Amino acid sequence: MKITFCGAAREVTGSCYYLESKGAKFLVDCGLFQGNRVAEAKNSQAFPFKASELDFVLITHAHLDHTGRIPILYKEGFRGKIYTVEPTVPLTQLILEDAAGLIENEAEESGEEPLYTIDDAVKVIGQFVPQRYHHPKTIKSVTFEFFDAGHILGSAFIKVQVDGLTLVFSGDLGNTPVPILRPTEFIDQADYIIMESTYGNRRHEDFHLRKQRLISAIKNSVVKGGVLLIPSFAIERSQEILHDINEAVEDGKLGYFPMFLDSPLAIRATEVFRQFTHYYNQEVLAELTVDDDLFSFPGLKMTDTTEQSKMINDVPPPKVIMAGSGMMHGGRIRHHLRRYLAEPNCTLLIVGYMVEGSLGRRIFDGAKEVSMFGEKIKVKAKVIPIGAFSGHADQPKLLEWVDHFKHHPKQIFVIHGEEKSALDLAESIKQTTGTNTTVPYLFDTVELT
Repeated sequence: MKITFCGAAREVTGSCYYLESKGAKFLVDCGLFQGNRVAEAKNSQAFPFKASELDFVLITHAHLDHTGRIPILYKEGFRGKIYTVEPTVPLTQLILEDAAGLIENEAEESGEEPLYTIDDAVKVIGQFVPQRYHHPKTIKSVTFEFFDAGHILGSAFIKVQVDGLTLVFSGDLGNTPVPILRPTEFIDQADYIIMESTYGNRRHEDFHLRKQRLISAIKNSVVKGGVLLIPSFAIERSQEILHDINEAVEDGKLGYFPMFLDSPLAIRATEVFRQFTHYYNQEVLAELTVDDDLFSFPGLKMTDTTEQSKMINDVPPPKVIMAGSGMMHGGRIRHHLRRYLAEPNCTLLIVGYMVEGSLGRRIFDGAKEVSMFGEKIKVKAKVIPIGAFSGHADQPKLLEWVDHFKHHPKQIFVIHGEEKSALDLAESIKQTTGTNTTVPYLFDTVELT
């Protein structure tokens, strides 16, 4: 039994793990590298396997850094089934089609061949087979089972039993407790764990402060007649923020103010959330008995088209604009940053992970000036990070999840984190549990026995 680390090795993005057993060849995740040109260049590198020879693919969740290279598999001849939890199928379709559109546009501007096309993205979705949590399935000699990771709607960690071994792929573990989602589950047995480390050396602020700080930021912007910008990931973070604001309005903690959800992807993703209410936690299901729309409130306008987006400029402050992309390296948020980032009366909320090399990371790290659209733009806006809005478990939660394994695994491979974060988490796991840990490099292959 062999595993090859084809992404997210000593970096956050590009999750992809190739497994070759006695009777099957398969992948767990196949995500895009993101963050800067060096990272993105890796998306064109050849896979260390033949896509046409894969028997199947398992997907932990819909985010682009876990699904974004799946159309390349199709382009290279893969025609097997792709197994994932039910809501992940429509969410992945939205993400891949959106990404393919951007990829095609960039390729046309540069005169290069696109990494893949919208047609590739549409066709590969036809190979997805929706699954449910806690329903083991066997393909050839491999049995796999999905458990709730609590990261985004339909997210999972996966138990894989093959060649007499049990492997657990954490995917991205959630920042429990959060609105909407159920808590991250635990299991107690594995021979090997392949584990994320996005926040492997950090601790989030208290969960209960997130909504309080969000409400405070909105109130302050309204009082001073300013603009509040929220760069947000289209899936989960946007819906959680809409839910929190809706709840605050319902409770009388916020009055009327104009807010724009300026993200076609987030608008469509919100519709998927409305279709899969049976994946919500009990508290939110109870809310639905008195409020049939948890993602809408007076003053909210969803701006789907480019024309609608441009009209936001005509609305005088105060106003709140939530737009993608979450890490600010693309999407409509850049146009709003261009317009408002240099204004001291603007507030920028950072509510998610900013990968190294992204525009969001530079601003998060305190840059006084950034480049966009060929211009130098001063950063005079007030920048407020709210770590509790992160969708990823912090170090204490990651260690808690590992601690639930009753018998120490033979080895834990720490992946999906910047090098220091991964190394720090690996050392913390070793010290607290005594388990052997490894932080693999890209394309490392390990024999599992």
